[in-house]
Amino acid sequence: MSHGSQDDESANDIAALLTELRRDGIADEQVLAAIATMPRDRFVPAHLRGHAWKNVALPIGFDQTISQPFVVAAMTAALALRPEDRVLEVGTGSGYQTAILAHLAAQIFSIERHSGLATRATATLRDLGIDNVAIQVGDGTVGWRDSAPFDRIIVTAAGPAAPPALLDQLSRDGGRLVMPIGPHDADQQLVLVVRDGDEVRRHDLGPVRFVPLIGQAGWAAIRENGHHA
Repeated sequence: MSHGSQDDESANDIAALLTELRRDGIADEQVLAAIATMPRDRFVPAHLRGHAWKNVALPIGFDQTISQPFVVAAMTAALALRPEDRVLEVGTGSGYQTAILAHLAAQIFSIERHSGLATRATATLRDLGIDNVAIQVGDGTVGWRDSAPFDRIIVTAAGPAAPPALLDQLSRDGGRLVMPIGPHDADQQLVLVVRDGDEVRRHDLGPVRFVPLIGQAGWAAIRENGHHA
């Protein structure tokens, strides 16, 4: 698959971003290479493309954001992706995190509740020649049972707990799930869950701030009324 190429004008910005990510503790060179290769400017609104290589979150519409590169890198590194992995992503958003996952794993199954974002992300990924991603519109908190189990699961919105359906669909042979857990209106904790058989271990990775996870096993009481951003 092809990811396009960065122009010379972006090279210094990309180099500066990689330096910042390394300084902030991102040590996984495969993840850093994926960040450097993937054109983040293709995933942000046109009027914000001048900010694409800054280490900041940016709005993408529908009260959603494209996460800052540090968070994308940290979550991806925590997954410890292998080339053969099948990955479930809850929250396609712009498709940027999806593209990073697709660069490092065999197959990505991504669920997005906003059809407008799913359509846009599908088009962006197609235009970049990324062909190992399947996207569907729905409630990500119930997972994608027909394609389970998954070696890795990433949730890009904050829920009150790891959804039971996702834990059930996680591989019992060292499966890893990464997601922010905590309140919808304050800082959350980025959490890594590792599953071996019936044993599930939780590791806290640090504070983050994400939009709320909406769905049956998320913040179902928060409706489309502008109060969940």
